[in-house]
Amino acid sequence: MKRKSRNIGFVSTRFSGNDGVSLEAEKWLQLLLLLGYPCFLFGGDCDEKEQEYSYLVPEAHFKHPEIQDIYKTAFSAPTRPPEITARIYQLKNHLKQQLYTFTNQYDIHLLIVENALAIPLNIPLGVALTEFIAETGLPVIAHHHDFFWERKRFLTNCVWDYLNMAFPPHLPSIHHVVINSSASNQLSLRTGISAMLIPNVMDFDNPPPPPDEYTQTLRSDMSIAPDEYFFLQPTRVVQRKGIEHAIELIHQLDCRARLVISHASGDEEHDYEQRVRKYAELLNVPTNFVTEIIRDQRTSLADGRKVYTLWDTYQCADLVTYPSTIEGFGNAFLEAVYFNKPILVNNYSIFAIDIKPKGFRVIEFDGYITDHTVWLVKRILKDLNLVQEMVDYNYALARRHYSYAMLERRLQTLLMVCFGEERC
Repeated sequence: MKRKSRNIGFVSTRFSGNDGVSLEAEKWLQLLLLLGYPCFLFGGDCDEKEQEYSYLVPEAHFKHPEIQDIYKTAFSAPTRPPEITARIYQLKNHLKQQLYTFTNQYDIHLLIVENALAIPLNIPLGVALTEFIAETGLPVIAHHHDFFWERKRFLTNCVWDYLNMAFPPHLPSIHHVVINSSASNQLSLRTGISAMLIPNVMDFDNPPPPPDEYTQTLRSDMSIAPDEYFFLQPTRVVQRKGIEHAIELIHQLDCRARLVISHASGDEEHDYEQRVRKYAELLNVPTNFVTEIIRDQRTSLADGRKVYTLWDTYQCADLVTYPSTIEGFGNAFLEAVYFNKPILVNNYSIFAIDIKPKGFRVIEFDGYITDHTVWLVKRILKDLNLVQEMVDYNYALARRHYSYAMLERRLQTLLMVCFGEERC
């Protein structure tokens, strides 16, 4: 007897870009499609290739003007103006009706909510999801990447009632998933909710292809001289990424090296980007911001310049810098390992608790660049045999702990919990 098709609906503010939530959602989506589950998307935006099975609602995006107005008031005003409360309820009702239409139109049997019930960038969407789940009892996997209590900017607010209600909600049909053990502990302590731990993954069973002809011009297009080392900072320009540490490292190396930053500031303030630019000028460290020529797909700009993918930049880098002070997990860490690159890592808490104990060989520092850090980077840049030994070891280790095979086993367990044991 053939198994009845079970349609799965993904819900997020967006399914586009190189942010960690979008990247991991794409991995879950592709794996579930391979397992035979038809999948559909509900959000404010998606990549072009996913539009045919997407249900787009502009108000679901956290950058929608009305959602932005609510967000700015919610996390700046000491008290909540009545008109903001009214607008939250109006948008909540609209989004909830859209969720009903989406699940009915595509005959959805299970929702997978990507961070929309964890980070309150879109409060009406979180409240709408909570009410929708409470009213329908539909099985839900809530995939939490980071919680509001982990970000300082969310702790002063006038929306505690909504945060306690929906970020995340405590409902019997929701199965919670977190990406690190600290989040699991805090979720239990703060809410009494238990969660499954599923870390971020890469397809380590299928190594990346070698650099091709397209990438031969990447270094020159990014103004990297032939005699310069290419240090890649593959993150957004936000304060918790600690980019000044990478600048300080290059300043102390006493060799020709250039820092290339792949992403823009994103949804956070731009003051830190100005701080990074001024700091690089002060220390006379060549630093390139190349976000305009980094996209999800290779293409070209109107002026004829080539556009590269983030994967292309990894292929060409000499060293990856990852000096973050706070991370939900560490996508850039796994990506550097996947592309066989040595990596500089600040000893951020999730790395120290979840990743480091597995034995990865990295250039590690703890809060500030030391003479030993500088010495080790110099040694690695000059010793290609040592680099090869490090990256081969890290790849084999990551394949054991952070592969698609691990993700598939845990998703199969969750699906069995949601749908029951299905027998042929």
